[in-house]
Amino acid sequence: MLNRSLSTFMNAFTASDYTLYPFSTQNPKDFQNLLSVYLDAVFFPCLRELDFWQEGWRLEHEDPNDPQTPLVFKGVVFNEMKGAFADNERIFSQHLQSRLLPDHTYAVVSGGDPLCIPDLTWEQLRQFHATHYHPSNARFFTYGDFPLEQHLKQIHEEALSKFEKIEPRTAVPAQRPWPEPREFQITCARDSLAAGSSEQTTVSVSFLLPDITNTFEAFTLSLLSSLLISGPNSPFYKALVESGLGTDFSPDAGYNGCTREAYFSVGLQGIAEKDIQTVRDLVDRTLDDVILQGFEEDRIEALLHKVEIQMKHQSASFGLALASHVASCWNHGGDPVECLKLGSQVARFRQRLEENPKFLQEKLKQYFKDNRHKLILSMKPDDQYAEKQAQVEAEKLKQKVDSLSPEDKQRIYEKGLELQTQQSRPQDASCLPALKVSDIEPRIPVTELDVVLAGGETPVQLCAQPTNGLVYFRALSSLNTLPEELRPYVPLFCAVLTKLGCGVLGYREQAQQVELKTGGMAAAPCVLPDDSHLDTYEQGVLFSSFCLDRNLPDMMHLWSEIFNNPRFEEEEHFRVLVRMAAQELSNGVPDAGHVYASVRAGRTLAPAGDLQETFEGMDQVRLMQRVADMADVRPVLRKLPRIKKHLLSCDHLRCSVNATPQQMSRAGTAVDTFVRSLGRSQKERKPLRPHVVEKPALGGSSPVMRRLVMEPTFTPCQVKTHFLLPFPVSYVAECVRTAPYSHPDHASLKVLARLMTAKFLHTEIREKGGAYGGGAKLSYGGMFTLYSYRDPRSTETLQSFVKAVDWARSGRFTQQDIDEAKLSVFSAVDSPVAPSDRGLDHFLYGLSDEMKQKHREQLFAVHREALVDVSTRYLGPGRSTHGLALLGPDNARTAKDPSWIVR
Repeated sequence: MLNRSLSTFMNAFTASDYTLYPFSTQNPKDFQNLLSVYLDAVFFPCLRELDFWQEGWRLEHEDPNDPQTPLVFKGVVFNEMKGAFADNERIFSQHLQSRLLPDHTYAVVSGGDPLCIPDLTWEQLRQFHATHYHPSNARFFTYGDFPLEQHLKQIHEEALSKFEKIEPRTAVPAQRPWPEPREFQITCARDSLAAGSSEQTTVSVSFLLPDITNTFEAFTLSLLSSLLISGPNSPFYKALVESGLGTDFSPDAGYNGCTREAYFSVGLQGIAEKDIQTVRDLVDRTLDDVILQGFEEDRIEALLHKVEIQMKHQSASFGLALASHVASCWNHGGDPVECLKLGSQVARFRQRLEENPKFLQEKLKQYFKDNRHKLILSMKPDDQYAEKQAQVEAEKLKQKVDSLSPEDKQRIYEKGLELQTQQSRPQDASCLPALKVSDIEPRIPVTELDVVLAGGETPVQLCAQPTNGLVYFRALSSLNTLPEELRPYVPLFCAVLTKLGCGVLGYREQAQQVELKTGGMAAAPCVLPDDSHLDTYEQGVLFSSFCLDRNLPDMMHLWSEIFNNPRFEEEEHFRVLVRMAAQELSNGVPDAGHVYASVRAGRTLAPAGDLQETFEGMDQVRLMQRVADMADVRPVLRKLPRIKKHLLSCDHLRCSVNATPQQMSRAGTAVDTFVRSLGRSQKERKPLRPHVVEKPALGGSSPVMRRLVMEPTFTPCQVKTHFLLPFPVSYVAECVRTAPYSHPDHASLKVLARLMTAKFLHTEIREKGGAYGGGAKLSYGGMFTLYSYRDPRSTETLQSFVKAVDWARSGRFTQQDIDEAKLSVFSAVDSPVAPSDRGLDHFLYGLSDEMKQKHREQLFAVHREALVDVSTRYLGPGRSTHGLALLGPDNARTAKDPSWIVR
């Protein structure tokens, strides 16, 4: 359906005790189509045995065509979960929940323990579906402005009317409380990317809390959790994170309301094993201190201010966020409408505090101090962990194979051939509803923008939008004059800039003001490819924040202080922030391996690629690991004021504001005041790169220019890199240099990427290969990327990439396939944009509505010959330069091939 719809979201989620099947679209006809398909898929699936083999797990010969090759485990979900449990945070979180709530469904892995998945049979799956996937056990949620009556009528006619009501008996019983605390120790793989290789132990203390259907109690405990662990002013941040014992809070720290009874957890990761007891003692002592002293009034106000902002902030997936927010409580019989009444819950919370100033301290004593249902969980690395897991899997496989009769083995061989035949046969999707290309809106909606000059010469883009009483501010500052040796440290500069203090405010006071007056203040490095030249790009740092209208002067004053008087002398807090940033990067690799592989593969194909690798690739992960391991961080800390000189001024700065029309005049004045407070260089600093091209900033009539770096002598080159990582699955990417956004070929390449994904790569990489995901994508800057995710067969995937190009060049696709690819492309092009983000493409990339409309018309015009042509000219052998990258375990091919760099 991804190719027959203009859906803006389509997925299925597995929670610990329910599955959620969300979709969204802006087209009424499409909504009815998707609702029909979802109702069919959930309540009337075919559940064929071959599909179970393909998607779940199966025993199959390594080469399905050769019965002499060994039998192995295959299957998409099997490999997905192997990849999921390559993440040490996931291992810890799963054990925490399973051991704190051991009596019922939470004791098992809802997505499937990889070593248990091969025990599931097709018959068990069908029986589970029959007893659980019944309308009597379902809940329906819609959000949006299509008529509700039509939804209800369709749900009744296509699902509810076809069933008799039953008692599903799927309620999760309450966990029996423990008379005494319990303690467990588990193991995991050593993290080769983490700082402090000898200090990789994690420990947490967790408490079982009340039933989540008591919505006010759940709201109160969620706020209490935030007061305990959020930000540098919180008691546990001071006691644990700033103790120097570890790198960051333990996984799943804070309030978790996704199980029938909630729980709270707190601890540290990245500690020495000898410090486990110290951390436990710190947790107990901190709780005692807070029960005695309570919380500062300003911190409670800052937290309630955060709730107020959350109620007003509109994201593009607001409806999905609401559905996710109510799902757990509703699933256990709670009132979903009560869950959404945050305003009344805040009022009730304030009333309780007024009536009893020790309200929160009493809750702490009741649910934490006096709670015997308490779990102490520790996890330490085992250098043999991967080998032991592989051994257990091998034993499981041997057990399965040894139990097979000759007839069973013959049946497996025949089923493997049958599955191959099914996978190679084009799917007949004619029974599914579909939109037509003619259903797509021919024109884009116009975004009205104004540009004014602040402080005489700094351009400010004004975009009037229904922002619900919030003001969104952004500023982009150029990095053109920054010395080369400082560039790798820009991401770290951005990570700590708003957290080290400014002006007269120390880092704790600054954090308090940010929470009281804004919805957050952030800085991030950005590399913005040019729309028309592959070897041209803009480099800068994007500053962003938002606030309630009444707090706009305070927010802009904070930015003035951060730009003019940042405090870079807090060495100890800087060290804490470095450790946290390094740990976060390391923890993120298993989930985003395909992104890291894609960035690396594109590194040598365009000038922007090298900077992207520096800012957001594996080079940055490794750099942060080294900085976090430094005994003396002062040499790095001294780099920050040097970066500040090149970045935090009004030289080559541009700003944008999104707010309601009524707020715009006031917002413009506040930004003008901010810009006038900034310094300007006494003399023009020269860019480090000699070739700089200028383009109008914020529209053709603007007197201020964007300054883009151009490297006319750049020569792309092919590099193949394999990052050896202790994962059971791989992440593969191949990048090709093609055409930028404004080039007529870009539209054809964009449709081609979707066509190759849907009609070739999905079948080869996921269905046949068993990877959790794979496909092709085209970046704005013209990098065409083929990739796979959680892939057990990286070598074969590289061959699949070659075959995919041959398939495209031979034109083995129909007009229907092309139309479906266009639908899929337009569903992304036309995805909803939140009021806060409208005009952002124009602000960052200089993309006007006229340019977008021209590109839209080029997408409509893509035809068969153009697709074959671009696949031959750009992707064919010896045409454009390719780059390859692989993250994952040992690979015989890359080890033997000298053209691969193994790191």
